[in-house]
Amino acid sequence: MKTLKGPSLHLAQFSDATAPFDSLPSIAAWAAGMGFKALQLPAWDERLFDVSLAAQSQDYCDEISGVVAEHGLVISELTTHLFGQLVAVHPAYDSLCDGFAPARLKGNSAGKSQWALERLQMSAKASRRLGLTEMGSFSGSLAWPYFFPFPQRPEGLIDSAFAELAKRWLPILDACDEQGVNLCYEIHPGEDLHDGVTFEMFLARVGNHPRCKMLFDPSHFVLQQLNYLDYLDIYHEFIGMFHVKDAEFNPTGRQGVYGGYQGWADRAGRFRSLGDGQVDFKGIFSKLALYDYDGWAALEWECCLKDQQQGAREGVAFINQHIIQVTDKVFDDFAGAPVDQAQINQLLGIAPVAA
Repeated sequence: MKTLKGPSLHLAQFSDATAPFDSLPSIAAWAAGMGFKALQLPAWDERLFDVSLAAQSQDYCDEISGVVAEHGLVISELTTHLFGQLVAVHPAYDSLCDGFAPARLKGNSAGKSQWALERLQMSAKASRRLGLTEMGSFSGSLAWPYFFPFPQRPEGLIDSAFAELAKRWLPILDACDEQGVNLCYEIHPGEDLHDGVTFEMFLARVGNHPRCKMLFDPSHFVLQQLNYLDYLDIYHEFIGMFHVKDAEFNPTGRQGVYGGYQGWADRAGRFRSLGDGQVDFKGIFSKLALYDYDGWAALEWECCLKDQQQGAREGVAFINQHIIQVTDKVFDDFAGAPVDQAQINQLLGIAPVAA
């Protein structure tokens, strides 16, 4: 068994225009003061990281690593979720994704997708230069508007969507392979890869690509009522990244999984700060220890009630309390004694065979 690493902090929800969240040096100092050991960098946030320069320059990557090292931190992974979202966008969501790409590409669906593909390739190169082996992303979605089968889905609709999704992602998976980087898709509602079945559908269509992995975030499974502990039993070999995020699901006589179009605070299923929700993290950390996950446990703050700084401060302690320092001892070794084969045969009542 292996001991996982942590806590790391995903910076996507912390980066801001005001200090100390407006630059990598200042946010690194703040995170170190909170007790984090690593930072998970969103590759799309140019206030913190220039992915195009990182893809080309080892000196720049060494500089970035040095900035966080000055505060006793390391970079755990790059995340590329907004790039990944643009790889496959259903027309219903196209204008809503304009903000994920440069303004010059507004309304240009094909242009945004091409730009995102290039950025993902840059991110893979940057990950290698930074000495990282895992990279997180979203799959994007072509079929999500049709997730509920009424009106009836035409035969072949889902097959065509997943065939196209695989076609778009295969070059990126190959590029990741060239750089020695695993591409970890966050299994997430709103994405075509939103549960185990959809991951399997995609994996089959990319030919069981060795770089096709998962980012495990149990909060998304609470909201869709999926058994996340069973999920770990089934898919542990694919899990390359772990977001530690809590959630709760409290259905009523008025709403359930779909939430009634309510805001986050008023939904039956909502994200919470660590320890305030219903996720069985003792079970999760135990499973990850059992299955030799030795990656990072990265706090992702998304709470509809609690302030992010309180969530971060409490989250550090929460993750530290849940990390299992795996044992190299067997607890009943003290009662054991050396036994040879003759004694084993005697214990089993196996008599020597006559010559």
